Amino acid sequence: MTNYSENLERHLTQENPVLLGAARSFEELDNVARELGLIDPEYASAGQISWWPVISVLGTFSAGKSTFINHLLQTRIQRTGNQAVDDKFTVLSYSDDTESRTLPGIALDADPRFPFFQISKEIDQVLQGEGDRINAYLQLKTCGSPFLKGKIIIDSPGFDADPQRDTILAITKHIIDISDLVLVFFDARHPEPGAMKDTLRYLVTETIKRHDSNKFLFILNQMDTTAREDNPEEVVAAWHRALAESGLVTGRFYTIFSPDVSVPIADETLRQRYLQRRDRDWAEINARIQQLEIERSYRILGTLERLVEEFQDVALPEIEKVFKTYRKRLIRTDCATFLPVLGAAGYGMVEFVPLEPNLLVMAGSGVLAGLLLVWSRVHVVLSKFFSALGVRTLKKRQKTLNIRWDMVRGFRANALPWPFFRKPGLMGWSRRCEAQLFSIRQRCKESIQSLNDLYTNPSGRSETVRPVETVLPLEIESAAEPVSAIPDEMEPGPEPSQELPTRPEQESP
Repeated sequence: MTNYSENLERHLTQENPVLLGAARSFEELDNVARELGLIDPEYASAGQISWWPVISVLGTFSAGKSTFINHLLQTRIQRTGNQAVDDKFTVLSYSDDTESRTLPGIALDADPRFPFFQISKEIDQVLQGEGDRINAYLQLKTCGSPFLKGKIIIDSPGFDADPQRDTILAITKHIIDISDLVLVFFDARHPEPGAMKDTLRYLVTETIKRHDSNKFLFILNQMDTTAREDNPEEVVAAWHRALAESGLVTGRFYTIFSPDVSVPIADETLRQRYLQRRDRDWAEINARIQQLEIERSYRILGTLERLVEEFQDVALPEIEKVFKTYRKRLIRTDCATFLPVLGAAGYGMVEFVPLEPNLLVMAGSGVLAGLLLVWSRVHVVLSKFFSALGVRTLKKRQKTLNIRWDMVRGFRANALPWPFFRKPGLMGWSRRCEAQLFSIRQRCKESIQSLNDLYTNPSGRSETVRPVETVLPLEIESAAEPVSAIPDEMEPGPEPSQELPTRPEQESP
């Protein structure tokens, strides 16, 4: 078991024993993947997801993201302004310390307990050398707000001004993948969204292609600025048209504004109408946030099930297909090049074996040995050439399929120079591995059904619901002497029971 898995299990023993079984299943899946060479020995699939609810806040510059976060946490943790005031992704985590601290990006990249573990390697794949500049892209802030207990909030820089745009988009994609709720902010003060087309196109494209598109909430912030013209419906309609042009024909905008920096509305009737609309949409956003603890268990189990499906139904067939082509090409080429050598050897056997050992026999034997040596060298060169063709094919497929398993690494583990001296199948794959994957899939399904039993009762019968710890099939008995894997100053605790702060209608904006 890796150090990461050990730390994760210690943490889950205290923070959420329900997910202990899922952590063990991730480790079991990784063991199978290592046997087939699909992951690095130090890689941990569980380290690529977040084990706490994650709320990410994305959007353009000056859309009010930081102001929203400050109001949500009831503390001024993020700088605000009309211009770009923060050019890094900021991960906000709870701390018992009343003093907020800002830690460099390496604190996230080097700590497997956070969902940015070794993200510098992903950055290097996008732009070579940029992974060493992880501190220029990420930072960790601690905060004592009770709202952050048991959650992580990620605040993003704007999309439109960073010179390393590809790197920013790569990190944004990673954040979207690990998030339970994605709040996409736009600025109602700019009713012509044409300038944000690139941002819209990227975010909307990411949305409509995903199986979890319901976690995206599009928020039109600073709606109080439309009170002068009293045209909120027209502003919302303009943004709906922009979404439609980018490919998203369904969905809605949540229209809000912060009471801390709102524009005064003189007309009391108009002011009340704006407040009511804002409070209604705020309440819906808050309701989604309150559901994250429940959704987290479904998300983690769903991610585990998808990883098994990608492994067995996508990655392995792709590797096997390319490996069969590689093996077939190499064997055919060997036959074509080996026949002349075989003919020369046969001729030598007929001509030289009956003779007594002499200079001519020795010379002929040397020529035959040289031919075999040259042929073996040609064989190795051709095997490397055909292997390179397979790698190129799989790199394209890896990008198209967008899966986490390293198919190129798995192919290289099988593309040996002499493949016909072993079984045609992939090395490491066996019925035992297949049975392990089937078992993980079944446990995922049973666990999801058990979660459904906790929150639903289609029959309407009065039944005593068992605690979730005793229901989930994936649960593993917790070890004695549980120890938290996260220092007190950064460890998310239980989610607070109090409601999120709401804005009273009588409050003057």
